[in-house]
This record gives sequence, C-alpha cells and structure tokens, in this order.
Amino acid sequence: MTQKTKAEKAPKSIKEAVVEQPVKKIVEQPKETKPSWVVKDRVYALKDGLAPLTYTVKSSNIFYFDEEKGYERELKYTTNQKTPFVDEFKGDAKLEHITFVDGTLAVPKQKQTLQKLLSLYHPQRNSLFFEFDPEAVAEDELDMMELEIEALNAAMSMEIDQIEAIVRTEAGNKASKMTSKELRRDLINIAKRDPILFLELANDENINIRNMGIRAVEAAIIKLSPDNRTFMWGATNKKLVTVPYEENPYSALAAYFKTDEGLEVYNAIEKRLK
Repeated sequence: MTQKTKAEKAPKSIKEAVVEQPVKKIVEQPKETKPSWVVKDRVYALKDGLAPLTYTVKSSNIFYFDEEKGYERELKYTTNQKTPFVDEFKGDAKLEHITFVDGTLAVPKQKQTLQKLLSLYHPQRNSLFFEFDPEAVAEDELDMMELEIEALNAAMSMEIDQIEAIVRTEAGNKASKMTSKELRRDLINIAKRDPILFLELANDENINIRNMGIRAVEAAIIKLSPDNRTFMWGATNKKLVTVPYEENPYSALAAYFKTDEGLEVYNAIEKRLK
C-alpha cells in the first residue's frame, strides 16, 4: 500500500528578508526657457516721436549675430521666403521694402517673417524703431499713477516745516514769504508733476536740516562767505564750518549739524528762529 505524503506548507511566520537599497534623488537642473513667441498682430513705431509721411528702414544688407551658432548671419526681408535668414533661403528671393507711414507700421499676424525680423533680429530695433506694446504702456502708466497717489497722500499729511523745506527746493527764498496755503498748493503741484522726485525729497532725512540752515542765513543768524566755502556766525564772523571742495554748502552744513559740536549750534539756531 502506497503511503501518500503530504506536501509541506511553508510556515506563515517566515518573512522574506528585504534589503532596502538607497534611493538616489535625481535633481533636475532648471532648463533655460526662451520667451515664447506669440502669434498676433503687431504695431511698430519710429522712436522719439518721429512721424514722417513715409520712412523706409533697411530690409537687406543687414546682419544678426547668432550667439548659438557663433557667427553673423545675413538678413533680408522677402515676400516668398519663410525666414529672414539668407542661409536658409530656398530658391530665388523676392526682396520687399519695409516702409513706415506717419511713423508707424502695422504688421498682421500672417506676416510672421516680417514680424520676427523687426522684433527679434533687425539691428536697428529699439534704436530707430520699437514694437509698440499696449500692455507694457498700460503697466508703466499704472505704476506712475500709483506713485502719484502715494505722493499726493504724503503731501496731504505733511507738516508745515517739511512742506516749506520741499517747496524751497524750487521756490528758493520766496518760500519764506509764502502762506501755509500757498506752500501746500505748490507742494501738491510738485507731487503731481514729478512724484518720483517728490518722494525722494520727502524721504530725505537731511532736507529739514538744510532748510534750517537756509532760514538761518536768511535771518542773518549765520552767513555764508561769498565764495561759498565758509559758514560763520552772523554777529561775530566766527567760523563754524568749512565747506569741502565741490560740495553743496547747505549739504555740508547739514552734515556739520549732525556732529556733536554742530548739534549745539543747530539747537541754538532753532531757538532763535522760533
């Protein structure tokens, strides 16, 4: 009688040994991406507001240095080639003029060869003519509007001493004779006309100090020598500070007022002006 042998089953408790291999992280270097070319209608304009009846820019015998290839490539604008690069031409080329009318040239999106020649490769781009970008213009105008709002807000909340100091940069000695309303009016005009300059003046920590020096000279508390090199006490002619060569005298005086000795002089002048 044949005995049946039962197949042995592997115990459930047996675990397979797993050796974990170290995983190397592959860090991909960011790839440089060139600005994508958008197919759209484009408008070009001559620089500096030039607007002659017609103006023709060069469409042949011009060159572009190709950095990837490492050499100059000749350019031509044609009506029967798909590229402005002469070394890529196939067959005969039919040259065409590039003419601006009243200072502008509208190029529809169907003329990609002309657009790329003018926007990317032409040696006179951005020097003789430029691509008009309404979005960029709007962004610049918006930035300037925001600066103007910031400048006007600063002007409306400014103390009278600082107002006088800023207005004095344009009005000179007349600022001392202006009423508070006249000073604030002129301040707002400066903020509207040149908000960048206004904000620079408003944030200049020395402008009030310089203004104090100017007022002191106007009141004859101190005086400046005819050669603009020396500040002295008005009553005694005792020298206070020598102005360094080619430096604005009132900037030099403001720097002096910040020293230990100068601070005492500044405080004395401030008391007398009040």
